[in-house]
Amino acid sequence: MQSPLRTRRSFLQDLALGIAVAPFVTRGLMAQSPNSKVLHATFGCDGMGLADIKEIGKQPGVEVVAGCDVDSNRIQKFLEKFPNAHIYSDYRELLDKEKGLQSVNVSTPDHMHAAMGMAAMDRGIHVYGQKPLTHNLHETRRLVETAREKKIKTQMGIQVHSSTDYRTSKKLIRDGVIGKVKEVHTWCEKGWGDNGDMPSKTDTPPENLNWDLWLGVASERPYIAADEWYHPGNWRKRVDFGTGTLGDMACHLFDPIFTALDIKAPISVRSEGAAPSAHSWKTDAKVQYVFPGTEFTDGKTLEVTWYDGSQIPPKHIIDLAFPKDDQYATFFPPKNDGKPLNRNNDPMKWPELGSIIVGTKGVMVLTHYGSPRIVGAGFKDFVIEKVEGVDHWGEFIEVVKGDKPAASANFDYAGPLTEAVLLGSVGVRFPQTELQWDSAKLNFTNHKAANEFIRRQYRKGWEVAGL
Repeated sequence: MQSPLRTRRSFLQDLALGIAVAPFVTRGLMAQSPNSKVLHATFGCDGMGLADIKEIGKQPGVEVVAGCDVDSNRIQKFLEKFPNAHIYSDYRELLDKEKGLQSVNVSTPDHMHAAMGMAAMDRGIHVYGQKPLTHNLHETRRLVETAREKKIKTQMGIQVHSSTDYRTSKKLIRDGVIGKVKEVHTWCEKGWGDNGDMPSKTDTPPENLNWDLWLGVASERPYIAADEWYHPGNWRKRVDFGTGTLGDMACHLFDPIFTALDIKAPISVRSEGAAPSAHSWKTDAKVQYVFPGTEFTDGKTLEVTWYDGSQIPPKHIIDLAFPKDDQYATFFPPKNDGKPLNRNNDPMKWPELGSIIVGTKGVMVLTHYGSPRIVGAGFKDFVIEKVEGVDHWGEFIEVVKGDKPAASANFDYAGPLTEAVLLGSVGVRFPQTELQWDSAKLNFTNHKAANEFIRRQYRKGWEVAGL
């Protein structure tokens, strides 16, 4: 353990080299905390990592004992909130040295979710894992299996899952308010893709960033500073590190549909957008999923269509969801600027992301972080009874403490949801091709080349037991 009198410069130098440091104070006998305490660590100290650890750290009985980040410039806010925590740049060293650790949150770029989650579970540590659960299908399946085998308590970071709006929408669908569901259209205006070329100029990583640790399981390559090509801003656009707009947001937006309709693995997936380049996902995706029908759907199958970027659902679906007398105008397809137009050809504020769920009795419009709306004959005066939300992070800690048997977005639920999302990430690689999926065998039955993207080869020295 380091002296609190160390200079900031020497502290940053050690951190960049991967040396564990405790820059300000020491905690003493951490492992002897009372049994009522949940000793917790975060993988990721800024961005989503900071958001997660603030919520987890405020739960009763939680002691945040350590944080891990490969960029020393991204730890200051964490240390202001948790000044007694130990700081590491290598998650493996944190797991080896922090004895008595009971839970972690994995809130890093997607490519490291599985490695960190599996390493923690192998030590019997409970895991709160950010969405998407992993970067590829094989990793997702193995995390689910391992959590089940080792009886690890888990929760995926789809916090809107526990909100009043999503819980209300699920109940409305389950109760048959809009009838049997016939089709679903989900859109997101985010553009986590890149249609340009990779910069030719490479750079020396800055002193604050341990580039080797940031790469982790991914193959070795030069650092690129231009436009924050990888870190910290645009890793979601890169095929080896992120999962594009689909992977970033579909775990949120598909969630109420999965829960309400009790759907699991798709039968097939088909992309109508552009394939990614060797380095980046493309924007403006359209992906069509076909799921087996359930007791809550109309027919033997259910089609769920995903749109991102400038793509939006077809006009006849928009007209169902936003009729003439609605607070929104009906939209025609986008014009040259990509913005939808109303009947007067004026640009309108189109909801940036959400779902249109078409039922046999009515239509539900569900925007992200917005109350569900029911459209259709007989629903003008319909009053929606709201379902109370719960604390998503608090639920995880309750489960870790043994006060609750399982969290609602545990890996048994979140795994199949993530697999469905990541099937789309494979599908976009093969435009205008229907990929038929056998979930039990984790295999595409009609496309040998697609099976090459079910898992990845980890960089030498970064192999992870169980993956």
